[in-house]
Amino acid sequence: MKIGIYGGSFNPPHLGHMTAAIDAATYLKLDKLLLIPAGLPPHKQLAEGTPSGEHRLAMTRLVGEQIALETGIEVEVSDMEMLREGKSYTADTVKELHETYPDDELWLFMGTDMFLTFQTWHEPEKIVKYSGICAFGRTEKDTEELFAVQWEFLAQKFPGARIVTMVLPDVVEVSSTELRRAIPQGQGGRYLAPAVLGYILREHLYGTNLDLRRLNIQELRPVALSYLKAKRIPHVLGTEETAVKLAQKYGADVEKARIAALLHDCTKRLSMEEQLVLCVKYGIALDELEQKALKLLHAKTGAAIARDVFGADDEIYRAILWHTTGRPDMTLLEKVIYLADYIEPTRDFPGLAQLRETVWRDLDEGLLLGLTMTVEEMEEMGNPVHHNTIEARDYLRGNME
Repeated sequence: MKIGIYGGSFNPPHLGHMTAAIDAATYLKLDKLLLIPAGLPPHKQLAEGTPSGEHRLAMTRLVGEQIALETGIEVEVSDMEMLREGKSYTADTVKELHETYPDDELWLFMGTDMFLTFQTWHEPEKIVKYSGICAFGRTEKDTEELFAVQWEFLAQKFPGARIVTMVLPDVVEVSSTELRRAIPQGQGGRYLAPAVLGYILREHLYGTNLDLRRLNIQELRPVALSYLKAKRIPHVLGTEETAVKLAQKYGADVEKARIAALLHDCTKRLSMEEQLVLCVKYGIALDELEQKALKLLHAKTGAAIARDVFGADDEIYRAILWHTTGRPDMTLLEKVIYLADYIEPTRDFPGLAQLRETVWRDLDEGLLLGLTMTVEEMEEMGNPVHHNTIEARDYLRGNME
C-alpha cells in the first residue's frame, strides 16, 4: 500500500492545503492519505488565538472527508502528534508510522520552503530512511530552477533517498496568517471549504462572534454544512434548491423553506449513542421503533437543534421534525420539506421520475405517492414502518377519495 503523509499546523486548514493534497495524492497514485495536525510545530510558535487541538482536528477532518470524496482515496486524520509530548518532529512521526505500516510505502508531502530547507530539519536522515519525499512547487520555475539544485544536493547528502518533485496544477495562493486576520472581518471565506468556514463561525474561532440565532442565509448555509459528512453536502444543497422551487410554486414561505432544508439533516452524522444523549437533553420521547431505528432519530434531534441553537420558529421546527416519517394533516411547509428531501437532484431510485412528475403537477398527489412508495419499500425489505407514515398515507387517501 502507498501512503501519503501531510502534516502542518492546519490553522486553519484551507483550500491551499486541500488542493495540494489532492494533486499530490493523485500524482503518486496513493492508496491512503494521512493528515496530521501538529501539536507543537518545531519551526514556529502557534499564533496567538490558535484554536485548541480538538478544533484543528475537527476542521482537518472536514477537509479530509472532502479530499476522500473527490479522489476516492482513503483519508485518515491522525492526532498522533497532538498526543505526543514536546515538539512535533516529523522524524518521530515518520518512524512511528513506519512501525505501524512496516510493509507499506510512505511518502512525506512538503511545499517549496520546506523542501528547500529539508537538510536543516531535525534528524532528516531518519525521515528519508523511512519515507520518500514528495515536494510540490507552485510553478515550473520552482521545480526547474530551485528544485533541481536541491534534488541533486539531497541525493548526494542522503544516498538512496526517494525524492519526487511536482508542479501543482491547481494552486491556491493563500497565507494562513493573512487568512486568520481576514476571517473575523467577514473575508477569506473563498479560501476555505464551506464546511470549514461554517465550523469556524459556529464555534466562534479566530475572533468571530456571530449570533447563531440570527444568521442570514449566506451565514447559515456554511454553518449548516459544517454539521454534515462531505458526501451528504450535495444532498442538503439539492434539498434547499428543490424546497425553494416547491415553495415558490405552491405558495410556502421561501425563507423558511431554505432554513428547514439546510438544517433538516444537521444531526444525521451522529451515532445512536449521540442521538440518544440529545434526546435526553431535549426531553424527546421515543416510541418503541424509534428507540431502535437510528434513521428516525435525526429528524427529532435535528428539529431540537434547529430551535435551540439556531432559533428556528415552530413552523420550521415541525417541518424538520416530520421530514422523515411524515404525519397526518401536514402543513404546506412540512409537505415541501418532506418532498424536497425525497426528490432533490442527487436522488436516484426506481420510480423517481414518476414521483417528480407527480409532485410538480399536484403537491398532495405527489405526497401520497411518496408515502405509498416508502411504505411499500419498507414492507418489501421486511422492515417495520413507522405508524406516522402509514397514518399520513391513509389520511391523504381519505381526503382525496
